[in-house]
Amino acid sequence: MKIPDDIVFFLEKQGFLIVATIDENGYPHTSCKGLVEIREDKIILMDLYRGHTYRNLLKNPFLSATSVDEHLYKGYCLKGGGRLVKKDEMKEFHLENWRDRKVDRTATRVIKNIRGEKGHGAHPEADFPEPKHLIVLQVEEIVDLAQHTRKK
Repeated sequence: MKIPDDIVFFLEKQGFLIVATIDENGYPHTSCKGLVEIREDKIILMDLYRGHTYRNLLKNPFLSATSVDEHLYKGYCLKGGGRLVKKDEMKEFHLENWRDRKVDRTATRVIKNIRGEKGHGAHPEADFPEPKHLIVLQVEEIVDLAQHTRKK
């Protein structure tokens, strides 16, 4: 399913998505994943660790990825099948993109802290490790989380 341009713009602005997978006991697991690239019908995310999300996707490839902007009261849930791409199979572009986004996130947090805006006092992004793999979500469904609030 092609991801509409307005949703691409929204997701790019947010910079990360909350990914939900299902564990071996049938329970949902959620985790924040950094956005790397959006293609016509795919969302490419970085996974920094080989934790729950990784293990869950090995057993069950279905996932959802959600992004919201509380202030705008807007958000989307993208659903579909996922696949893992090992670090040695990643393109250098993906790693460069991740590094650039990591610097941008850190700089944004530093500027907000200087301005006195509420937030985390440290800069946790600066300590993120290099990603272990990519998650590629083949989008099959998009849910507008605030559809009921939009004018018809």
